Amino acid sequence: MALSEVMRDGAVVRDVKAISLVSAGHFCSHFFQLALPPLFPLLIGEFNTTYTALGLLMTASALTSSATETPLGFLVDRFGARWILVGGLVLHSLAMMAMGFADTYWALLTFFMVAGLANSVYHPADYSLLSATVDPKRLGRALSLHTFVGNIGWVLVPLVMVALTALWSWRDALMTIGVFGLFVAFLIAALGGFLREEKQVRAEAKAAAPPGTVTAAPGGIALLLSPPILMGFLFFMMISAGTGGLRTFSVSALVAIYDAPLEAAGNALTGFLIGSSVGILAGGLIADRFRQPQSLAMIGFLGAAVCAALVGLVTVPIIAVVALLTVAGFCSGAVQPARDLLVRAITPKGSMGKVFGFLSSGLGLGGALVGPFYGWIMDNSDPRWVFLVSAIIIMASVVTVGGLGRAARQKKAAEEAALASSS
Repeated sequence: MALSEVMRDGAVVRDVKAISLVSAGHFCSHFFQLALPPLFPLLIGEFNTTYTALGLLMTASALTSSATETPLGFLVDRFGARWILVGGLVLHSLAMMAMGFADTYWALLTFFMVAGLANSVYHPADYSLLSATVDPKRLGRALSLHTFVGNIGWVLVPLVMVALTALWSWRDALMTIGVFGLFVAFLIAALGGFLREEKQVRAEAKAAAPPGTVTAAPGGIALLLSPPILMGFLFFMMISAGTGGLRTFSVSALVAIYDAPLEAAGNALTGFLIGSSVGILAGGLIADRFRQPQSLAMIGFLGAAVCAALVGLVTVPIIAVVALLTVAGFCSGAVQPARDLLVRAITPKGSMGKVFGFLSSGLGLGGALVGPFYGWIMDNSDPRWVFLVSAIIIMASVVTVGGLGRAARQKKAAEEAALASSS
């Protein structure tokens, strides 16, 4: 289809606008999550604290987010996602600005917890809005682009935060990104009236169904506690625990191992995040053509684990570290579209908000469980173990991928058998 034809297609324009607005909020979510970790070496002196204590900041944020994502998912399915998304983004932006005024560690901890609460809205609201608005023919690509734009937020964190800190101060940098978040929230509020809600889709399906047809979405806690969804929760938790260590403490670890300047160590993290973003796009193209997404995920995890382990085991020039972490990022990023396909395959229709809210809480819990441990490694052990522990966790997550793949195949077989029996 020519570009002029695409622009005349109202459905395509709507989908592009939906992906752009929702993904802009996702960008802010990812950027805000990692705004301070690249500057941890500076905060050690500023707050007279330790890496373990700074790791607890991430734990507090992650635990708060994990505890509230599932309830937010239920609220999204029941009341709608758009204004919940706007409110969460406003709160997140204000929390980042407040961190710029923190004068004690405990104030910083409080604002991190507020940020964790705000962060809990993105996944349930985003996936609900995209699922309800975007044409099903383009939904896979929409989810891939949504993840990609979020990861671009991670990519830009070390570059932007280090540059703004060098230009002004880390406090001014936080104020600046907070103002940007408020601007994005305004755009979603002002321009997002066309976004559809899952409750609209359910109402339309119910109205169009023949009399006597049961159209209610599968409900509640029983769904979230079913074996396939619990396996997905474990999958998300281990992804976060494994790759989160690289995102949060790789800069600090490389500064300690190589006595490298902050900018050089930041380049390694940037390489990991750029690789991850490119991997997401490549993984989306492969996953559309690949019949076994669980196999793609297993291959990606293996590559990421090997590269992370090499950084921990072998002393090489810093440029080689950048290359290894870039490949690790690519491999871990390529897994994410396959992850979303697996989750979609086990999720009943009408339950996107609650399921993705619940599974996303696994991301927060994974980071919360290992954040202090990575900090303890930095304070008390060889910082190379940051990379080795990440590699071990990433390898262990292969088991959960296999479990998700089996659950998806069983669900598909059951649906095909029910369809055959009714025909």
